[in-house]
Amino acid sequence: MKPSTLPPELCEEIRTRVFAPGFIRLTQSLVREGKSFRISLRPVRLKGETFLQAEMVDDGRTQVRNLTEAAARKGLDEILAQSGKRDLHLVSREGDLHIRVTKKERALVARGKAKTAPEAPEAAPEPEANHDRIKKQPLNSFDSAALLRVLGLADERGALKPSMRGKYDQVNALLRAVEPLLPPEAPARFTIVDCGCSKAYLTLALHAYLTQGKGWPCVSTLGIDRNAGVIASAQKMATTLGLAQEVEFRACAIAEADFPEAPNLVMSLHACDTATDDALIAAVRAKAQSLLCVPCCQHELHHALDNGGGAMRALLRHGILRERLADLLTDTFRAQVLRICGYRARVMEFVSQEATGRNILIRAERGLRPGLGEAEAEYRALCDLWQVEPYIGRALLASE
Repeated sequence: MKPSTLPPELCEEIRTRVFAPGFIRLTQSLVREGKSFRISLRPVRLKGETFLQAEMVDDGRTQVRNLTEAAARKGLDEILAQSGKRDLHLVSREGDLHIRVTKKERALVARGKAKTAPEAPEAAPEPEANHDRIKKQPLNSFDSAALLRVLGLADERGALKPSMRGKYDQVNALLRAVEPLLPPEAPARFTIVDCGCSKAYLTLALHAYLTQGKGWPCVSTLGIDRNAGVIASAQKMATTLGLAQEVEFRACAIAEADFPEAPNLVMSLHACDTATDDALIAAVRAKAQSLLCVPCCQHELHHALDNGGGAMRALLRHGILRERLADLLTDTFRAQVLRICGYRARVMEFVSQEATGRNILIRAERGLRPGLGEAEAEYRALCDLWQVEPYIGRALLASE
């Protein structure tokens, strides 16, 4: 290891304070070959244990690793061994330590007053600086700064991007919607399948929320999408966040995916048309404990509503009414089929229409006796009225 150009007593003080109770963060910033480089260390709680998380931002590219104490000590020595002009900023309950190293390797030291702060930050502040009260959001319940940066919701400074405020609110709303489906105590193992995961905002956010925010010891997450490009991007983000061993992504159609047996939670967010049905069908067949889906565009019934309707047939003469009717009927059929298959299903709004026009959420839990006569009778009456046989019903009720 190359010796540090900092005074030995200053290096020893930094080492002592980084591994002492009350340490909050150490950041070193410098310019290397004309490009900005920043590395920071901070304590995080993962699966009930404390690690030091190293976050490296090299010319806008972010990498995150969670280090054991031995690995963190080695990494700290590498930080202290850097040479040339740079800035180091250490924050702890004992107070700030700011070191500015000049081109001539002269260390200019400034110290701040002691702080009253938690030993290890369990929650990240609202990632956008403002004068409003910080809302209690799921993504504020743990140190989510690295997650938000890697997902592209926050910039390098950790400030929420104005253009991503809607997506940030949606992710928090969906995490709140998932909450009633979670067990009150940490399970020995919890399995999640995200069908049509796309850019994996919720996939990675939920995994981090459960493991870091709730401290659950064993969460296994699978993301599925037929777009190989977004799957490669999602896998890269998981690797950057140090989650490659816990979060897997597969490029395939939902109907062709190899589901784990009896997953705890199956999600499907904005999967187009019958892809939402494919997710629900696969979940029911795999005997998933809980389901959560946010449907997207729905075309199947829109093109099938030609012969039925009875006294309500006038609704079909107007394109906008026909489209909205098809949306309502599609989600009604889905909830009813889930009920027939043994799930308690609820249909609700999960976020305001200003955030997204597709704000209907179907949430269901396994627990009813399958094949309820009343539910089947209601389903058949609705099919007869509109002279349709929905895709999800053909798949799951064919043997009924």
